[in-house]
Amino acid sequence: MTSRPKLALCLLAGAVGLSRFAFRSHALYDLDSVNFALAIGRFDPRVHQPHPPGYFLYICLGRLVNFLVHDANLALVVVSILASVACVVTIYLLALDWFSPRAATFAGLLFLFSPLAWFHGTVALTYSVEAAASALMGLLAWRIERGNLRFILPTALVLGVSAGIRPSSLLFLGPLFLYSLRRAPLRKILLGILALGVTLGAWFVPMIRASGGLAAYFGALRSLWLMVPSKGTVFNSSPVTSVARALTIVFIYFLCFGAAVLAPLGAANNPEASGPGPGNNDKKIFTAVWIAPALCFFTFIFLKLVNSGYLLLVAAPACVWLGAWTAAWFDHAAWPRPLKWTLIAATALANTLIFLAFPAYCSYLSVRHFEAELQATQDALPQLGSPDNLLIVSFDNHFLGFRHAGYYFPGYVTVEYPETRLTEGTRIFVMHGRDTFLLSGLPATHCSRFVLFPLPAGNPDYDKYLETVDKLLPAKDLTAVYLEGHRFVTAPLADLPLLFPRSALAPRQPVPDQLYTPRATPAPQT
Repeated sequence: MTSRPKLALCLLAGAVGLSRFAFRSHALYDLDSVNFALAIGRFDPRVHQPHPPGYFLYICLGRLVNFLVHDANLALVVVSILASVACVVTIYLLALDWFSPRAATFAGLLFLFSPLAWFHGTVALTYSVEAAASALMGLLAWRIERGNLRFILPTALVLGVSAGIRPSSLLFLGPLFLYSLRRAPLRKILLGILALGVTLGAWFVPMIRASGGLAAYFGALRSLWLMVPSKGTVFNSSPVTSVARALTIVFIYFLCFGAAVLAPLGAANNPEASGPGPGNNDKKIFTAVWIAPALCFFTFIFLKLVNSGYLLLVAAPACVWLGAWTAAWFDHAAWPRPLKWTLIAATALANTLIFLAFPAYCSYLSVRHFEAELQATQDALPQLGSPDNLLIVSFDNHFLGFRHAGYYFPGYVTVEYPETRLTEGTRIFVMHGRDTFLLSGLPATHCSRFVLFPLPAGNPDYDKYLETVDKLLPAKDLTAVYLEGHRFVTAPLADLPLLFPRSALAPRQPVPDQLYTPRATPAPQT
């Protein structure tokens, strides 16, 4: 690169890092974020620390950063910020390789102002890391595609490591690796596959040991699969479900790029970016192989709007092509240049406003609203009772559910409602001291009452939750208290078996430290 592209790349990387850090979350935003933070303390997918399939290398990386900052949320947010910086650098380099410095600059700006990418760079989730790994895979695989076979081993290494961070990456990016090897000599292909196998084994074997063995690990994975993703696949649901997921993907595309979704209109003005120019068909086929496995999975198997970060896996190729089309429009449209810059600035402003204030899961407004709700709950609940006389019952929810209750009230015994059917039978998830345990019976405590942990204000699921509980518990035993804008419902502990009828038949188990024996072996410190 000449000095000008280097300067542009440094400015983009700095802008991404600063923008993510300035708007970083200060509490564990999502249910999965809490799972990851708990795993920094003790790794055990059987009790969803973290949830299967484990994200082993992501947890190791979080532990490494946490050793420096001593704050699990901040550690994982720092990982997201660094991954965002790496992602924009890789996007710039690939767009520069494919098109032009201007296209690379626009591709980087698209990522910088992407509302979805911006959001995930500020929270403790894995999607920014997966996006960076996907971008790097694309860059390295393209070098192999162009005949530079010395990149086979680094690409295999990146794919193996990315699978250790998010195991689904092997399914989504593995075809791209194999596609890039199709013209290589057989010896090189076998060497690349061997390197991938060794890399996978280097983290898979320690993960299985830390998980308590193959049976424990795959049992937990199977239980989660049966509870959530398996219920709406193309094989056991109406085709309407897949159509709805396809429409969700389209909506997430708009959410990811905001006003910049109009960039493809610029392709009509530049045959170099859209037509059958030298190597352009190869780029299109390469891109199709890159994004098709993930898009097919999200359409036909599993996707929810709350999991919109899944689509960041294909953000890099989208940014590259959108950047090329934007550059084509900028270079060839017969508009005054000041008007072009005004339109670009307006697009960046619109995307910034979407990130800041869009009333959805993935916005700065939603993060700050959640943090305010969490703080209000932290101020209110201790007024109802101490850990010695109050037990928490909490509904499973992405926000202010069982995980947040157990993590932010570590002194209290927290029980998840309802009880769960796993492969080994009916169990209750219980948290205490920022650790999780699976019980076959109700916890034995000295508490006299339990409280229903409130979901965020206005959440319709909370109303359904309370309606269900009202039917199970005697009305005369229920006491409602309003504190800090939340409704807390309490009842005598003697009524707890009514909420957990199967588990109530088993002997009660003691709390706290020796509930789960033998414990999983801690994951190796990094």
